[in-house]
Amino acid sequence: MAISKGDKLPDVQLVKATAEGPDKVSSGEFFKGRKVALFAVPGAFTPTCSAKHLPGYVEKAADLKAKGVDEIACTSVNDAFVMNAWKESSNADDITMLADGSGEFAKAVGLDADFSAYGMGTRSNRYSMIVDDGVVTELNVEDPGEYNVSSADHMLGQL
Repeated sequence: MAISKGDKLPDVQLVKATAEGPDKVSSGEFFKGRKVALFAVPGAFTPTCSAKHLPGYVEKAADLKAKGVDEIACTSVNDAFVMNAWKESSNADDITMLADGSGEFAKAVGLDADFSAYGMGTRSNRYSMIVDDGVVTELNVEDPGEYNVSSADHMLGQL
């Protein structure tokens, strides 16, 4: 069952992608005590994710922070090295990359998806959420193949 508005995020291990290498972080600690704009993509360097999703958050980072967001984070079922390379190649300095290499976070929130037909295995659905002190206050899950409600512009309208 997928997570819903009003639910507390489960506490699972993610890996924060940094220039110095992987840094393990619990989702409970990461989201504690602040407002985070989180968006999830099926894969780093994939077409829609690289052409629209990440660039939208890069472009709107200052606007999101002006509306009270403390941090903007992106998660994907990729390893920390891939997530950091994607961040660097996209000039996404204002985005914290959270690697979900084994898909544990995607599964824990019930937003994992089977992309085996595309040779990608189990990944994350495309979605965005606003998380305030670990609690989901807004949740926007895309229909398969779509990119609308998980955009930075849509999230700005929710803040």
